[in-house]
Amino acid sequence: MLTPYNAAPEVFVLPSQLPIAGAGVLPVHSYLIRAHEPVLIDAGLPIDAGQFDQAVWNLVDPQDLKWVIVTHDDRDHVGSLREILAAAPNATLVTNQLSVDRLAEYWNVPQHRVRAVNPGRSLDLGDRRITVLRPPAYDAPSTIAVYDQKLETLFSADSFGAVLPEFASHAQDVAESDYYDGLALFTRANAPWTSLVDQEKFDKVIDLIRAVNPKTVLSAHGPVATGRTDALLEAMRKIPTMTPWLPPEDVEVEAVLERHEAELAAARAELSR
Repeated sequence: MLTPYNAAPEVFVLPSQLPIAGAGVLPVHSYLIRAHEPVLIDAGLPIDAGQFDQAVWNLVDPQDLKWVIVTHDDRDHVGSLREILAAAPNATLVTNQLSVDRLAEYWNVPQHRVRAVNPGRSLDLGDRRITVLRPPAYDAPSTIAVYDQKLETLFSADSFGAVLPEFASHAQDVAESDYYDGLALFTRANAPWTSLVDQEKFDKVIDLIRAVNPKTVLSAHGPVATGRTDALLEAMRKIPTMTPWLPPEDVEVEAVLERHEAELAAARAELSR
């Protein structure tokens, strides 16, 4: 795990990263809003367990944490969820019911502490109101994004994530071409269904985000992006028109197999003489 930093006043990034062979790094972020009723959005990587908890409690007292929003149940979003809820007795888990059901495959989720939400719903969280949305691209059917009306910020789950040449906290620290190429790479790899999508239907989801018009987009897998919403939406709109992404093949292994098959063929030919 990396050192937490500010995305905005009272909004903290809880950052980490994963190496992507041959491409760079993928940011993996959770967020803490140190509000009147503090809000944690996602719960870190499993590999950061312990460090992640401590980073959260350095920013907010466990007794004060009121809300834990889980955008979806993938491991990189729920690594310390059990520990966080155990240490924060006054916190309510906000997520999609499908995430709760999937988490229940390996954890007895405390249902009395869950508030299940679907896209289109709004909630009052003390001094702020949030709206739950379906982000444009995702890899889990349970995925939700959260728009904080007070902050004018979209916490976009996996959407607008990007593989970067090296870690960067803010989008302005990344070359434009690297940023948008990395967004296209990550989105096609993480949401391969986008190559099959109906463009008109996809555009409607893009337009829903445009109507909200967040000033800042905070992706679980991207740098802080302020003042870039139009550019991000246009980059996302182009994804279905792109060639589907395929993982690189291991050329060395393929070459070894080809040589092996050639040697076997030569040996069979020799035996048949």
